[in-house]
Amino acid sequence: MSSAPSTGYRRLALTTGAATFLLIIVGGIVRVSDSGLGCGPGGSGFHGWPFCNGDVVPGLDLNHIIEYTHRAIAGIVGILILALFVQAWRHYRSNRALVWVTAGLGVLVLAQAGLGGATVEENLEEALVAAHLGLAMLLLGGLLWVWRATRPDVIGADPPSGGPRFRPLAVATCVLVLCTIVAGGYMAGTQKYGRPDYQLGDGAHHACGKEFPTCNGDFMPFGQARLVDIHLTHRAFMYITTLLALMLVALAVRRHPSPGVVRWAWGIAAVLALQILVGALNVWLDEYEALIVLHLALGTLLWSATLGLTLQLYRVPAPASARARSRTEAVAA
Repeated sequence: MSSAPSTGYRRLALTTGAATFLLIIVGGIVRVSDSGLGCGPGGSGFHGWPFCNGDVVPGLDLNHIIEYTHRAIAGIVGILILALFVQAWRHYRSNRALVWVTAGLGVLVLAQAGLGGATVEENLEEALVAAHLGLAMLLLGGLLWVWRATRPDVIGADPPSGGPRFRPLAVATCVLVLCTIVAGGYMAGTQKYGRPDYQLGDGAHHACGKEFPTCNGDFMPFGQARLVDIHLTHRAFMYITTLLALMLVALAVRRHPSPGVVRWAWGIAAVLALQILVGALNVWLDEYEALIVLHLALGTLLWSATLGLTLQLYRVPAPASARARSRTEAVAA
């Protein structure tokens, strides 16, 4: 068994991550195209999921096709993750971290599939929509770790140090980015896209009118109404995330732990700026589906960038066989 996975395995990890990113974006398209219940209404049981209106293959209705495309990509992601685990078990079993993480991803993708079915069954209930999005981000994050853990130059190497409080700041930024995304998913779930009772202007997205950064004539007027509070919760997480992300970027550039950390930091700054602009445009303008999907895509990239930087600050464990060889060589020397 080699200490580092093969080039083919690294490509498989990268392909799986890219497919998962695509899955998230197609999930956003499902929502804005009113296709969330394209394969059957809430309460339809197996007739609506995993089947599509009782059929294995959907008809030619556009909403059916969009929803089923999302499910097909999810199936492909599940197969790719299974392949990652099987290959890790067969060829890299001494790399226990890799085996356990890929096994965990397998469990996570099964949970994600079950949650997707529950979301359809419960008529796109907002808490389930948010949880479904949050699990997708965790799945993408795990795949990012797997991809990094396949790099020979990283395995067993000492991670860069950003100095005092740098690593906790990076972890906190990751957590806040995830919270912001989940809060945004909850807010999106209140829009009732794809539900029979959907009406234009419904949901927390419109609770502040077209005001940003103000809301109904004030800055953060919590307590006005439930939908206003949901909208402002997303904004509150966004403000805190922005502050922490800017602190993280500033420290990374000033302390320069490594060229890789600095590159990830500049990436965070660029994506964050675009994300704030697109988020503001989503409030200032009428509902444009492309802007909504772009907002989701940039949020996913921001999560990937903050996690990518944070992972560099932690050691990727060397396989047990490599550690044994190192101890043997040290004794021989």
